[in-house]
Amino acid sequence: MYKSRDRLIIIDADGTVIDAFTAIGTAFARHGMDLGDLDRFQKRRNLFKYLGGLKEFPRNLTKRFGKQGRKELLATLTEIYREEAILYPGMADLIRDLLAAPGIRVGMVTRNVTHAPEVTLGKLFARHGVDIQQLDFLYYVPVRQEKSSYFKEARERFDINPARAYACGDEHKDYVAAQSAGMHPFIVSYGFEDFARLTRKFSIPEAVISPTPLIFRDRVRHALDLPTG
Repeated sequence: MYKSRDRLIIIDADGTVIDAFTAIGTAFARHGMDLGDLDRFQKRRNLFKYLGGLKEFPRNLTKRFGKQGRKELLATLTEIYREEAILYPGMADLIRDLLAAPGIRVGMVTRNVTHAPEVTLGKLFARHGVDIQQLDFLYYVPVRQEKSSYFKEARERFDINPARAYACGDEHKDYVAAQSAGMHPFIVSYGFEDFARLTRKFSIPEAVISPTPLIFRDRVRHALDLPTG
């Protein structure tokens, strides 16, 4: 059986604890483009998520989606993440308390696409009083790669019972990855996918979806016996 009595929580970065939509929108605006509003952004898929909807697509396509334009946009996004991007309300305190709690392993698995993401996220979290060097692990996942193998590797590395393991995310793929690794999912609907898409298209149970950052925070605190209120 399992040697460890620890619990494990794997945190997702963009769209779950980091307000990625605002950061991306700011980067677009500085290059004369328009990302559109959050509601429509959450409904777009794949490439069109960033090219914009019918209203924004023509202008965005002609502006910055050549090779040089993408390079400049990524540089701007990296700078914004490092200097301006914010965590959602309640996230900094939650992560600090998780890191300080005995018997809880805390890691992060992210697809962050900025330059040198280990530097980028280090600076972003440091501005909010969180030292990500204190995490038990931090994995950077290629954009097209699934997270499930990273979840499983982390759980097995610390020999933790799947019933004592949790994973967070804001997309249906995060839910599938958590289930594949035998972990309980915390899914949010304020990030890259909305409530309707998560529940209707992918049949994710409403009971595991948090509609706001503060509800997500409180659910994690309750599950891991951290102080609430």
